[in-house]
Amino acid sequence: MAGLFGWNSLPAWTAILNGISAALLVLGLYFIKQRRVQAHQRTMLTAFASSMLFLAVYLLHHWHAGIVYYQGAGWRRTLYLWILGTHTPLAAAVPVLAIVTLRLGLKRRFAQHKRWAHWTWPIWMYVSLSGIAVYWMLYKP
Repeated sequence: MAGLFGWNSLPAWTAILNGISAALLVLGLYFIKQRRVQAHQRTMLTAFASSMLFLAVYLLHHWHAGIVYYQGAGWRRTLYLWILGTHTPLAAAVPVLAIVTLRLGLKRRFAQHKRWAHWTWPIWMYVSLSGIAVYWMLYKP
C-alpha cells in the first residue's frame, strides 16, 4: 500500500487521473449522443473534477520533485518533445475552455455550449491522452 501513496507514486496518479478523465469524456459524449442530458452533465462535471484533481497532484509532484527531464535520445526524444510541445499550451487552455463550456451548459445556453464543446472536447481529450503518453515516456522508458 505504501507504494501507492508516496511521493514517488504521484506521477502514476497523474496518469491514472488523466485516464479517468479521458474515459469520462468518452462516456459524456456517448450520453449526449443518446440525449441523456442529466447523465451527460454528471459525467462531464466528474471529468472536470478528475482533471482538477490531476492538476493538484501534478502541481504537488512538481513542487516536490522539481523539473523532470526526458532522458531519451534520437527519434524518441523528438517524439517526446513534439508531444510535450503540443500538450503544454493546450493543457494551459483546457481549464478555461472547460469552465466556459460547463458554465454555458449549466446555464442551459445549449447552442453556445455546443459550439464551445465542439472545440473543448477534442482538446481536452488530446491533453488527457497526451498526458498519459508524457508520463509513459518519462517514467516507463
